[in-house]
Amino acid sequence: MNIGLYQSAASLNALERWQDAVAQNITSSQVTGFKRRTVQVAAESMGETTLSANGRAGQSEGIAALFPQTRYAIAFQAGENQSTRRDLDMAVSGEGFFNVRMPDGKTAYTRAGEFSIRADRTIISGQGLELLSDGGDPIQLQAQGGALVVNEDGTLRQGDAVLGKLAISKPADPARLVSMSGGLFLAPDGLEMKPVENPVVQQGYLEASNVAALREMVDLVSIGRAYEANQKLIQSRDQLLGTTIETFS
Repeated sequence: MNIGLYQSAASLNALERWQDAVAQNITSSQVTGFKRRTVQVAAESMGETTLSANGRAGQSEGIAALFPQTRYAIAFQAGENQSTRRDLDMAVSGEGFFNVRMPDGKTAYTRAGEFSIRADRTIISGQGLELLSDGGDPIQLQAQGGALVVNEDGTLRQGDAVLGKLAISKPADPARLVSMSGGLFLAPDGLEMKPVENPVVQQGYLEASNVAALREMVDLVSIGRAYEANQKLIQSRDQLLGTTIETFS
């Protein structure tokens, strides 16, 4: 078996997964609160190649056959908070996620704070999901309550009336969050979501994505060069194999 062919083929597969992540980052670079996707590549030993023509794997001198293994991850570094001067735009400064209610009743988490008001005056996200207070209830504005004011600690007011306090949660292990479309995350069973003790919420701001488009373009160029190099290796080894077969046939 030609180990080199399989190694190069595995490398092409890893590069394709990396390219998919980079493409998603570029297309989502202008999405509020989007978190950059990454691909972690590690070399994993799968058998070995013997150095002797008559040797057997595990019974004679050999070298490990290494293959690339990839794993998707998410970079949770905060993006830049940009001013919009819109009362219903909010950004978390520091750690934590807004809590929103999914249609099935589950709680999802997001950094995208571009909110609006439903017909019944309930505050909802860009996907139409209800924004939740620290008591787990939707937040509803008063009909004649005046302008909405969001304090730095997440308390919402209309005039002298306190409407509630935003639920700002953080996961015990961010790497276990399950990514969904629209900048949403779900906490799988067993992952504890803790309230942020001293949240900092900025009204009239939105958090930009943490994607640096120029860096992603540089990665695309690197991926293209590596892909081409592995293709040439496969062609070279295939030609060498064909020449060997012709010589001994």
